[in-house]
Amino acid sequence: MNNSKEAALLAVKVLDNKKAQDIVVIDISVKSSFADYFVLASGSSERQISALRDDIDEEFAKANIALKGIEGQPSSGWILMDFGDVIVNLLTVEMRQRYNIEKVWGDCEFLELDLED
Repeated sequence: MNNSKEAALLAVKVLDNKKAQDIVVIDISVKSSFADYFVLASGSSERQISALRDDIDEEFAKANIALKGIEGQPSSGWILMDFGDVIVNLLTVEMRQRYNIEKVWGDCEFLELDLED
């Protein structure tokens, strides 16, 4: 994997294949010194969020992208996975609405994604 955009799009592919909801990628590189992309996705339950976390971890490991840190538990409704230049956020629908990360980073570019229906 040679760049952070490719890594973000790998996350999108995994999440889309696993039926995550409302997948969004935000290019935060112009506003942030800690990462280039935020990937956001909602899960319908704690169990799905846990499964999404495991699938992202597995696919990124196959692509030799190291997990630098992980915060949160499925029971908290929000898991943040830090892959350096890409931060993957897995949230329940309720937590996603509460924290409204898209609004906080609303002045950044949102990538156009080609997702399956």
